[in-house]
Amino acid sequence: MSETALAVRHLDATRGTFHLRDVGFELPTGFVMGFVGPNGAGKTTTIRCLLGMIRPDAGEVEVLGRRLPADPDLHQDIGVVLDHAFFVDDWRLPDVERALRPFYGRWDSARYRSLLEDFHLDPGHKVKELSRGQSMKLMIAVALSHGARLLILDEPTSGLDPLARDDLVGILGDFLTDDGHSVLFSTHITTDLERIADYVTFIRDGRVVASSTKDELLDGYRLVRGGPDDLLEPELPLAGTRRTPAGVEALVRTVDLAELRGDLVVEAPTLDQLVVKLGGDR
Repeated sequence: MSETALAVRHLDATRGTFHLRDVGFELPTGFVMGFVGPNGAGKTTTIRCLLGMIRPDAGEVEVLGRRLPADPDLHQDIGVVLDHAFFVDDWRLPDVERALRPFYGRWDSARYRSLLEDFHLDPGHKVKELSRGQSMKLMIAVALSHGARLLILDEPTSGLDPLARDDLVGILGDFLTDDGHSVLFSTHITTDLERIADYVTFIRDGRVVASSTKDELLDGYRLVRGGPDDLLEPELPLAGTRRTPAGVEALVRTVDLAELRGDLVVEAPTLDQLVVKLGGDR
């Protein structure tokens, strides 16, 4: 088993007028990486490169120890969950199994039926009759029924209610009880990652802004608030500065705190605050 579930090195790719530039990150086996950034930042384009759907202009991608392009049987070990079901609308849930089972050598029919029951999915329903949350659970049931070692989730919680998002976190927790399982979770809803992410990669405008463990990323910044005349030093690196007549708020690198002057309030940021501030900084 490879020690690295995913490795992206110096990746450049073009999708229409959008460009990924020098994207790089690594996800060790057995962990969850949150892949975050604003809409249009490059998350889906990167994931399409990971899945072999886009051929990069430069750089390399390694998935489960195998450099792309790899043998087609690599897809046996990868489960993909998108923000919408990619099955035929008129299929009933047993039809989904009949259509996909021939493509997976380790397909487990008993596991599939058990997951449908666990997720309270009625086999008699058609794909088009499922809610967004049910569609997400169906895709996860498919991924877990063919023995996937790596789950790649591309904005699966967009538009879901808090209960459905909480269900997903629980499902991923069960999946990760096996040390050989890993998850890349792309989202712009960072609260979904607070409980489960071990690593975070933040992308903006096609470039990686930061990639580290979640704790290292959060420890590297502080949220600072002060009066309207504070934080005026032009030489000090600030991110996401917001000024009002009542005061100022900005994200500051922890190593720069000693350079600050004034009666300031310093707090540890949440992951959501950090992404909002870094995402708004240009």
